[in-house]
Amino acid sequence: MLNLERLRTLDALARHGSVSGAADGLHVTTSAVSQQLAKLEREVGQPLLARNGRGVRLTDAGRLLADHAARIISQVELAQADVEAQRGCAVGELRIGAFPTAMRGLLPQALAALRAGHPELRVRVREQEPEESMAAVVRGDLDLALAIDWNNKRMPVPAELTRTHLLDDTVDIAVPAGHRLADRTGSPGAAGISLAEFGDDDWISWNEGQFCHEWLVFTLRGTGIEPRIAHIAEEHHTQLAFVEAGLGVCVAPKLGRGPVPPGVRLLPVCDSVRRHVYAVWRADADRRPSIRAAVDSLRQAATDLHRGR
Repeated sequence: MLNLERLRTLDALARHGSVSGAADGLHVTTSAVSQQLAKLEREVGQPLLARNGRGVRLTDAGRLLADHAARIISQVELAQADVEAQRGCAVGELRIGAFPTAMRGLLPQALAALRAGHPELRVRVREQEPEESMAAVVRGDLDLALAIDWNNKRMPVPAELTRTHLLDDTVDIAVPAGHRLADRTGSPGAAGISLAEFGDDDWISWNEGQFCHEWLVFTLRGTGIEPRIAHIAEEHHTQLAFVEAGLGVCVAPKLGRGPVPPGVRLLPVCDSVRRHVYAVWRADADRRPSIRAAVDSLRQAATDLHRGR
């Protein structure tokens, strides 16, 4: 009898391409991954891995079994979904990943409603960037993720996932109070400012390689600006602190923004810069009542947020 957890380990290795990558994806040590794979090799009676320089690669038998493992894991998800659907109520555990501004601005309200309506459902939340959380949903490490893309740059969603739109999040440009454009804050209904007017500014951006950093560079270049990324900061509040100190300008999404430092001015953008916020989950888990309940709560929280703006 093949052990399901060892098959999950093999599947993780096939997806990540290395023992360390599989360990990171499964949140275990590399030693634990190696031990599980060694036990799996003994169970099947033939080698599944071969040395490849300093790393490993799957043997023909390993690739064959990894393909079966992916299908078995998917069937397990379907079985869990069917059992939950037969009971007709959201119970058990639900693991959710969300990017930072959604963690602050959307998820607390949704989780409070979910707990009130489904007290037997245990929810665990992890803060992650969208690329990481979507990959975790594909692997089965998360059940649901909140992700974003932009109106002019969409994020590809893996074929295994289903998604639903929750809300559009508009953004402003944050500038120091003494900035040459600071008095252009405008009044409600004003046309706003063009990104092309920031050609001479330094920018505070997200980490290189992140989708939002790539979007910023792509968008500024689309307006004829070669962006000068002066500082990198993960959190929006940190970026705003740098802006207040006069060290540059940054994008300031409205979702989860919170109080703005007194030395910062927010300029509305006329270029219709918007983030699309959506939820994603595995298509083979679509029938799980816990998934449906969480999505319903997220939609309601997004609707309430939109009405309150």
